[in-house]
Amino acid sequence: MAFPLPLLGLLSLSLFLTTNAFATSGIRHGIIRKLSPPNVSIFREAPAFRNGETCGSQPIDRIHIAMTLDVNYLRGTMAAVLSILQHSTCPENVEFHFLWARYEPDVLASIKSTFPYLHFNVYRFDSNRVRDKISKSIRQALDQPLNYARIYLADILPPHVKRIIYLDSDLVVVDDIRNLWEVDLEGKVVAAPDYCHANFTKYFTDLFWSDKKLSSTFSGRKPCYFNTGVMVVDVEEWQQGEYTQKLEEWMVVQKQKRIYHLGSLPPFLLVFGGNIKSIDHRWNQHGLGGDNLEGRCRSLHPGPISLLHWSGKGKPWLRLDSRKPCVVDHLWAPYDLYRSSLQLLEIAYNVIPCVVKG
Repeated sequence: MAFPLPLLGLLSLSLFLTTNAFATSGIRHGIIRKLSPPNVSIFREAPAFRNGETCGSQPIDRIHIAMTLDVNYLRGTMAAVLSILQHSTCPENVEFHFLWARYEPDVLASIKSTFPYLHFNVYRFDSNRVRDKISKSIRQALDQPLNYARIYLADILPPHVKRIIYLDSDLVVVDDIRNLWEVDLEGKVVAAPDYCHANFTKYFTDLFWSDKKLSSTFSGRKPCYFNTGVMVVDVEEWQQGEYTQKLEEWMVVQKQKRIYHLGSLPPFLLVFGGNIKSIDHRWNQHGLGGDNLEGRCRSLHPGPISLLHWSGKGKPWLRLDSRKPCVVDHLWAPYDLYRSSLQLLEIAYNVIPCVVKG
């Protein structure tokens, strides 16, 4: 009778997940991992996806995608990666570049066990590089140093990466990512869907607009809002134009004068607003997480969709698990590789006797 104690622990796991999983702003992978059965990943293994006949096999055929790795958003990252591979004509040509704030062996093990055939690299983003430049915003999640890592991509990526797609972790792709990768930048540094119908003035404070020297930065431009969770970036042009430094300069101004409220987005608008390559809105059906304060449900915008993005406070995995999902959250669910507490219990009944016999 060596297994009642582990079994008791697993029963406690079910209760723990039910009562505590939503007390935080996201699923904390480290907490769940420690309570899961021995040698069992909390994510299911994804299928192996193979290239189609038209795919090349040379370095030039690679599609480079950058994402951040955060234990609080790991469930979202897994779903995003699966969606990209599943809808790609050439999934073996997709190479992921993950940025994290510190070495997380459990996170790395989860990626390897969930996607055994994935081509990926992991880079450490030094949070100290940006920590003293961050100003408090309207939502704590926006103040995390890793949220600013996209500003430093050109300094972190290896020299052979000349172009990169940056993606947030709270999205799924429902189209061939190669269609986004092959967009013609037309000499621009950044390509993204922009939204000129949005009220651009609200992204900055009255102090900014009343200061003629500051607001004149938009002189000669017609700036429009764009979401930085989906961008195609010319890495070489970024480096040559020293855009990291330009973004940092605005962050310093923000520390002194409080000219905006929304984390890492406004510096991008200040530097690139009105000077990006605009691409089809289908590549960022954003705002599905609601606003930044309450995260209320939102419906889809009309038109074709290639990418669904739960930007905003509400995240689909949290709303689904709380049994209070929005309608759009069911579009994310098919890509969720997370094992529920009941699935872990079912596995445990098979795992524990083996552990006891061993």
